[in-house]
Amino acid sequence: MESIKEIYKIGLGPSSSHTMGPRFASERFVAKVKNAARFEVTLYGSLAATGKGHLTDVAVLEVLESVAPTTIVWRPDVFLPFHPNGITFKAFDAAGNVKNEWTVYSIGGGNLAEEGKSRFKKKVYAMHTIKSILDWCDRTGKSFWEYVEDCEGEGIWDHLKVVWDAMQASVKRGLEAEGVLPGPLGVRRKAVMYYMRANGFTGSLKSRGLVYSYALAVSEENASGGEIVTAPTCGSCGVLPAVLYHLHTSKGFSEQRILRALATAALFGNVVKTNASISGAEVGCQGEVGVACAMASAAACQLFGGTPAQIEYAAEMGLEHHLGLTCDPMCGLVQIPCIERNAYAAARALDSNLYATISDGKHRVSFDKVVAVMKQTGKDLPSLYKETSEGGLALLK
Repeated sequence: MESIKEIYKIGLGPSSSHTMGPRFASERFVAKVKNAARFEVTLYGSLAATGKGHLTDVAVLEVLESVAPTTIVWRPDVFLPFHPNGITFKAFDAAGNVKNEWTVYSIGGGNLAEEGKSRFKKKVYAMHTIKSILDWCDRTGKSFWEYVEDCEGEGIWDHLKVVWDAMQASVKRGLEAEGVLPGPLGVRRKAVMYYMRANGFTGSLKSRGLVYSYALAVSEENASGGEIVTAPTCGSCGVLPAVLYHLHTSKGFSEQRILRALATAALFGNVVKTNASISGAEVGCQGEVGVACAMASAAACQLFGGTPAQIEYAAEMGLEHHLGLTCDPMCGLVQIPCIERNAYAAARALDSNLYATISDGKHRVSFDKVVAVMKQTGKDLPSLYKETSEGGLALLK
């Protein structure tokens, strides 16, 4: 597996696959093309189907048009075999000849891949299943976050500190912002309302309401094109920060323990990314919000003193109970049902932690088996339920 740094990317929303990825790809293409007279960009499949709602064209044009005039061609009817999010760049000289051409795929989480090449960067982890890592924990007496440190080096904590600071900032900005989100749906920001009302309650009602408000805050920031952290994607960016921010502020968990929880969460996300997918266009929202819930479940369980077996169980439940979740955004926007779904998944992560912590950690279905089932379920889902806005809730426009 590659570094967990590839799981947590700081950037602008609303979509890691449809906004961040195309922006990164545009920057790479411009860097290797000199003296282009104009550019042509063709967006395929899911990338074209919901690209306007996800600001794909804005992300591409902001980079390319600073160099030369750019035309975007939308081909939602064409799905390239390697991945649903295909994009082809062409650079032309003044005579109209193609100087350079590049086809690349935005595979989720802001990551890019080329057909015929590995989807992953430098290998950092020797083990790529939770079972093998869990066996290592049993042999050594260490926990998941210690495996991350062993493989990544102590410098990973500086990186995770930056990630944690960005997550907290997105929560705080979201709690201050009000008004209507961009786009034709007229969705009003609700984070501040939930926050104020939650503080009028006591006990479990207050706790749950605050978690909702934090998840809404980050997801609304993402939907408005604000800066967030992929965890593992933009569309699911509210789940993990909401859980960790809540536990940090209400339970007093130290920053050091939060960073360790971030490491464990990313390890589980990395396993899914390696063995299945975190792309909504490829496997549906189970690969985004489902994986985010699993990551947050593992992080919470570790913070509350769960054993490695209990942490694995919490993550397994977080993912298992999102199996089959479709990606069907209305109007191609990361708003309905995405924002509300983040809040609900954050609460479900805390429930998964509680359920696992009370248990002895023993269960029939392992996390790795659920990952395999998720991958197959994603393949079986018709394309209209995978970020094309052609089925499901997306039809309720």
